[in-house]
This record gives sequence, C-alpha cells and structure tokens, in this order.
Amino acid sequence: MNIVLDILLLLITILYSYVESLVKFFIPRRRKSVAGEIVLITGAGHGIGRLTAYEFAKRQSRLVLWDINKRGVEETAGQCRKLGATVHVFVVDCSNREEIYSSVNQVKKEVGDVTIVVNNAGAVYPADLLSTKDEEIAKTFEVNILGHFWITKALLPSMMKRNHGHIVTVASVCGHGVIPYLIPYCSSKFAAVGFHRALTLELQALGKTGIKTSCLCPVFVNTGFTKNPSTRLWPVLETEEVARSLIDGILTNKKMIFVPSYVSISVMLEKFLPERALAAIHRVQDIQFEAVVGHKIKMK
Repeated sequence: MNIVLDILLLLITILYSYVESLVKFFIPRRRKSVAGEIVLITGAGHGIGRLTAYEFAKRQSRLVLWDINKRGVEETAGQCRKLGATVHVFVVDCSNREEIYSSVNQVKKEVGDVTIVVNNAGAVYPADLLSTKDEEIAKTFEVNILGHFWITKALLPSMMKRNHGHIVTVASVCGHGVIPYLIPYCSSKFAAVGFHRALTLELQALGKTGIKTSCLCPVFVNTGFTKNPSTRLWPVLETEEVARSLIDGILTNKKMIFVPSYVSISVMLEKFLPERALAAIHRVQDIQFEAVVGHKIKMK
C-alpha cells in the first residue's frame, strides 16, 4: 500500500513541478542580495572569472580573487576596487591540492568564511588524443574537476555549520555533449556536471537546503583559450554575456545555467535521437577551432 501512495505522490509532484515551471516562465524569479557576502572566484585573472568578479563588485560583495597569473588577477582586482568592492588577491595554482588547502586557510584567517565560491579556473589543450601529452591530460583533470573537489571540501564545513552558501561549478556544454579533439576537456566537464548534480542531491539528503548550487554550461566563449572557434548553429559568446547569465542564475538560485538558454533543447534531443541523426547534426554544426592533429595545427 505504501508503494501505491508513494507513486501517487510522485505523479502529483511531477504535475506540480511542471505547473510551477510554467508559472516561473512568465513571472520573474525573486533575486537574492549578495551584498556583504564573501565571494571566492578562481581563474579571476581573465575571461569569465574576471567579468564575474566585476558583476559581484557592482553588488557590494567582498571579493577573494584567485589566479595563477599574478598580473592578470591584480588587474581584475584594480577594476573591482574602482567599482567600490573590497578585494583580496591570492596567487594560487588550482591544480595543486596542498596549495589550495593552504590558501583557503589563509583566506579564513585574513578575510573570513567564504559564503559563495565560483569554481571557474579551467584548462584546455585542443588536440587529437594521440597528440595530447600525458601531462596535459593530467593538468586538465587537476584544474577542471579535482580542484573543485579540494576547494569545495575546504569551504563546505563553514557553509554547512551556518546552512548558508552557494557553490558554483563552471562547466561547459561539453559536459553534456562531445566534440572531437577535446577528449580530455569534454571528459573533465562531464565530471564537473556530475560533481554539481551529485553535490546538489547530497546537500538535499543532508537537509542543508540553505546551501545553493549552480552549474554554468556555455557554448564556445571568446576567451582566447580556444583559438578561432566557430559553429553554424551556436554563436561564439562574449565573456560579458556569459558573466551576466551566470550572475542572473546565481541571484535566482538556478541549478543549471545554459548559455544561450536554447542549448538545453539540444541537450534533451541528444538523449532521444539515434546515432545517425546525431552524426548528421554534428556535420551541420560544422564546429571549427584550431587544434593539434597529428602534431600539426589544423582547423577542426
């Protein structure tokens, strides 16, 4: 009898969820304030990390900026200070676990407990698998996913104690669908999406509903890490647009943030379309970027 009631409750919940989503589509979501929150952003010296720091600075957050590039992160900090934010800069290698733990302890002593973390630092080496060096594969995973584990493990206890915080995972549409000549990158981003989803469910199971999670999944972004990207169906995004979408998702506690938003339709279709159709879609997309193939740089 209990299973019948559980199934009935499940059906009611599904129906309610669809109605709720429909209502939210027409009614703007309520936005939370991040003023005074201590926000840690990794990879803040360039691209999405830098522009996201600007967005938080405009909203009077206290910023903790990490990057391996000292000059880049200090330039970001200078602009954030002009916007009126209090900023603390740390030069950190997000592929180094011990350096991450040491830096988190330093942040706690000098600044306080981080309440929002944006795990943005990333690495990508466009090449076919046989041309990709072993150390490049290792670095991709160390930065793109293992760093997320070490940073989150270090920051989560204080968030759980207060049942307050927000953990942001910067992944990619490559965490939902694959592209040739980016095998390590796609694999690491699949792991990042899985990390976000599993962490979200675990926090719910632990009753820590005050700790929110978001996952950013944009298409190609013009950050310079991937040279000369282009596609027929997707735009190549500018960092400003991605940062605005990210801050909007954070302020409304959105779980999965696709940029552009219609990419979510493509992700859903991939779960149902046969392999031949998916291959045809890939040909129509005609995704191009510079990659090392057979030890030579080619547009692929």
